[in-house]
Amino acid sequence: MILYIWIGIAVIIFPIVLRITAPYGRHTTRQWGPLISNRLGWILMESPALLFFACLFLFGTNIHTIPTWIFFSAWMIHYINRTVIFPFRVRTKSKKMPVLIVIMAFSFNLVNGFNNGYYLGSISTGYSIQWLIDPRFLTGIILFMAGLIINWKSDNILIHLRKPGETGYTIPKGWLFNYISCPNHFGEILEWSGFALMTWSLPGLAFGLWTICNLFPRAIQHHKWYKTKFPDYPENRKALIPFIL
Repeated sequence: MILYIWIGIAVIIFPIVLRITAPYGRHTTRQWGPLISNRLGWILMESPALLFFACLFLFGTNIHTIPTWIFFSAWMIHYINRTVIFPFRVRTKSKKMPVLIVIMAFSFNLVNGFNNGYYLGSISTGYSIQWLIDPRFLTGIILFMAGLIINWKSDNILIHLRKPGETGYTIPKGWLFNYISCPNHFGEILEWSGFALMTWSLPGLAFGLWTICNLFPRAIQHHKWYKTKFPDYPENRKALIPFIL
């Protein structure tokens, strides 16, 4: 029941998030209260998804199978990068983000880390070795890996747009950036849609839906920002889905 409520909240919040631009990154503003270091904010707000999930999975009551270890590894690969590696790669040393955003994101990741970690660590059944040849698993793992590669490569391109010491923005070019403004968000949506499919679980579905509800509006807002900021922004470039949206 709790997970259905959590999914319902995502559906309700989605049209609201479409109209409210979260004030971090290029959209940072002091109107949302006190600010903290962008790097520290990233580490704090992503850490629950890493730590809670890991603890609940590793110390849960389930006997872990090869499929559940694959789920665990997929989740950890993403969040080790997002929590420990990514914040130290981005060249935003002087940038800030609102404490309120950190608290909201911390809470969001706490819920999703708990839901998925507890489910896979203590509740789930049915992930025998035969699950590895199930079409849902095979399709899901392919989507997850494709999304991970897209997300990481896109982040790498964005990070290297700035030379050390630079703080301004430029138009990203090359690879999927030739078709959409936010391939990093597109990749992350693919990741967690794939995770939901390969686990075939309600917690995975809830997280996948929440990812779409968060990143779809963010991509639209980024796209509008680029078009406003740069008069020469490519007219044929879409926001999130190549050739479509």
